[in-house]
Amino acid sequence: MSVTDDYFDHLFDGNPDPWAMRSRWYEQRKRDLTLAALPRPHYRRGLEAGCANGELALRLAERCDRLLCCDTSALAVHEARQRLQHLDQAEVRQARLPRQWPDGSFDLIVISELGYYLDLQDLQRLIAQAHDSLATDGTLLACHWRHPITECPLDGDRVHRQLAAQLQLPSLLRHVEADFVLEVWGTRATSVAQREGLA
Repeated sequence: MSVTDDYFDHLFDGNPDPWAMRSRWYEQRKRDLTLAALPRPHYRRGLEAGCANGELALRLAERCDRLLCCDTSALAVHEARQRLQHLDQAEVRQARLPRQWPDGSFDLIVISELGYYLDLQDLQRLIAQAHDSLATDGTLLACHWRHPITECPLDGDRVHRQLAAQLQLPSLLRHVEADFVLEVWGTRATSVAQREGLA
């Protein structure tokens, strides 16, 4: 069974930053690596699935004409809206994914620290929806913690194995550390150097 909304609301109740995203070097460094892993400097329409309090969204918005950020927790959505209120290109929406997947296509989809909160059936549905929503020349980035989380039905490595098996898209980057795995897939197997005519 996927983790319920109450779990996330409890985390954010009285604590706007339950994972210390604003203060931990681990989180800051992971955000920097995430942004550096994107193969394109700019995207037309991005989606962050599971935005929490908006720390990564703040950086993603700099790279997108429009950015839609979703989270299932009303308290997290409130924090993210406060964090992004000065950015006209960013919208924060409360949505329980995969059930309330947004309409339209996206040339950037980011699934960061979300997949292991879902059971396998919901994860499979989420991946299918992401695949179907990815625009031509689109990028999908996923990043997940690799250590066990007691409340979660899956772990990060299982999530990424499922992503790779189900997406069936060219792998553009795979970065693995003891703590997290970061992967990027694209609808085209074009490297950064190839995009710039260097290879």
